[in-house]
Amino acid sequence: MRIDKYLANMNVGSRKEVHQLIKKGVVAVNGKTVKTPKEKIDEEDIVTVSGEKVAYQKYHYFLLNKPKGVLSATEDCSQKTVISLLKPEDCYQGIVPVGRLDKDTTGLLLLTNDGQLNHELLAPNKHVAKVYRAQIAGVADDKTVKTFASGMTLGDGTKLKPAKLKVLKQDKENDTSEIEIEISEGKYHQIKRMFGAVGMKVTALDRLSMGKLHLPADLRRGKYVELSLEKIENIK
Repeated sequence: MRIDKYLANMNVGSRKEVHQLIKKGVVAVNGKTVKTPKEKIDEEDIVTVSGEKVAYQKYHYFLLNKPKGVLSATEDCSQKTVISLLKPEDCYQGIVPVGRLDKDTTGLLLLTNDGQLNHELLAPNKHVAKVYRAQIAGVADDKTVKTFASGMTLGDGTKLKPAKLKVLKQDKENDTSEIEIEISEGKYHQIKRMFGAVGMKVTALDRLSMGKLHLPADLRRGKYVELSLEKIENIK
């Protein structure tokens, strides 16, 4: 890899800023000052900038507690995106959200530049379970549980796999429920459409887990943590 790409990938600066650092003579590889941004290096080489070591890590993983009102996208002309919630030093090249949460949906969202893990978590044939908690306008009951468990066909012909529905609270007086639901696919607005098909409406939706990834109870809305490579190996 070229030294300028290496340093840009590690967020030392933009390519232009990295070129300036090289021009100043503050970039070194294995103790030898770098003369050109085209110099090739290996991951095993020791790279320093102004005497500080820059360790190479190819992939990065951030677990975000997504707040409402933020798009699950990398960029948008007029609206805030989940990538904009990252600190500048964490905006590594290629970081994208794994799947999408609707603008008004909150909770667990993984951001990474690891395309293979992205595929493993989203591929339909992988059947990765996703658990959500939701507030519902309508009273979900045992009949609703059985309907979801049987595998629904929506009004437009979309066929859904069986889903596990758990009713946590019922408020018949106010016609509301609190539920937990586990699905193994991620079709467009799936949970909202499922409840719509049985005459109910999702008023709040929060994702709690995705596969072996669980939202930490102490992670506040809009905040995120970087996951270790060891943690990622355990969820694969």
